Amino acid sequence: MEEKSIQEPEVQNLAGLVDYQQGSVVSREIIRKKTGTVTVFAFDQGQGLSEHIAPFDALVQVLDGRTEITISGKPYKLEAGEMIILPSGQVHAVRALSRFKMMLVMIKS
Repeated sequence: MEEKSIQEPEVQNLAGLVDYQQGSVVSREIIRKKTGTVTVFAFDQGQGLSEHIAPFDALVQVLDGRTEITISGKPYKLEAGEMIILPSGQVHAVRALSRFKMMLVMIKS
């Protein structure tokens, strides 16, 4: 069954919108617009996203756990409550130091 974006105003617990799955990365898109997206992710420990380049700026906010995000070869360790900007055109990767959840806000304009 396909998940739909949240359309109506409603109080949400961001970390509660996705559940951890053993050995997996789970995501749920909560807003999709021409100008950007908001997606919540849950990473099991040791899981990640390999190096890639995004054509748009993005903001990552860690909701739970700990992660290491590498941007242009420089590692940054983040934990719940912290955020980082992923500049467009720069190589970045994500690795779960523990189970962790994050919100990714992609700005396309």
